[in-house]
Amino acid sequence: MSKRKNPSYNGNVNAAFCNFLIELSEYEKNVSRNIHKYNAYRKAATVLATHQKRIESGEEARKLNGIGDKISKKIDEFLHTGKLKKLENIHQDEEAQAVSLLTRVSGIGPVKAAELVRAGLKSIEHLRKYQDKLNHHQIIGLRHFEDFEKKIPRSEIKKVEEVIMKQITSIDAEFTITVCGSYRRGKENCGDIDVLVTHPLVKVVEEKKKPKDQILKKLIDKLNSSLITDTISMGDTKFMGVCRLTNKLPYRRLDIRLIPCVQYYCAVLYFTGSDVFNKNMRAHALEQGFTLNEYSLRPIGVTGVPGEPVPITSEEEIFEYINYPYKKPEERNL
Repeated sequence: MSKRKNPSYNGNVNAAFCNFLIELSEYEKNVSRNIHKYNAYRKAATVLATHQKRIESGEEARKLNGIGDKISKKIDEFLHTGKLKKLENIHQDEEAQAVSLLTRVSGIGPVKAAELVRAGLKSIEHLRKYQDKLNHHQIIGLRHFEDFEKKIPRSEIKKVEEVIMKQITSIDAEFTITVCGSYRRGKENCGDIDVLVTHPLVKVVEEKKKPKDQILKKLIDKLNSSLITDTISMGDTKFMGVCRLTNKLPYRRLDIRLIPCVQYYCAVLYFTGSDVFNKNMRAHALEQGFTLNEYSLRPIGVTGVPGEPVPITSEEEIFEYINYPYKKPEERNL
């Protein structure tokens, strides 16, 4: 929900290939701004990460779904030489390296990073001297840059979860809270903390119509004294900010979304991920005559137009409706 996370490749036999593919994907996204190549490299990395056998040739890799001729040739080059000429050229490109570095600051995207580099700001130290060129989000991202770079141990997120549960349910015991993302998928280390909240009184609000009672604001006000240290942005349904458990621990990125009750389980499914698992499930839903997204599951009529949302009261029901074998969150790390 903040910066896009890279897949985790700990312990996988094709980690070396995955690492250079992810580095290439970040270059295409942040420097070349070629989203097609970015997606192709990421898909190939994910495919290799889930492959149980170490790839021994480009030809072998090409037999896997998602790996084409160009990527298979890069795998061959890496196997024969231990390096990639394209990556070596990128490493020698000072501007490309600067853009890649600046996009690691929360709130700085590829366009802004390129603009800053053209203005001569090519390092974190440069940014700190010229903060007048940054917006509110980017200043907070810069302030906590080193902390945001650190992974969050599962045990720490568990404690944050306990604080959020205690504080929010003290307002009203009918609130439902789920910490999603890689934490819910059982990962030992995560990039940030993504929280979904709902309540029976939270209904779908029409565009341009604001809720009468500012529910999310009440929740954030409650957490401000015990957990939240900075607000990046605050709307009626989404909070982006920073939290810290104690003075001895790093600052962490925290996103909290208030979800209407009828959309909650579709949202939990979506924000749990992984991206590849979500894509596979959406494709299967279409084959079964449904459209599935973070808001709803809808049957597709004979005219091809989605109908009214199906009432959903649990994640399991979504799997049942589309005849998809249920996977526990920890089984969705594709």
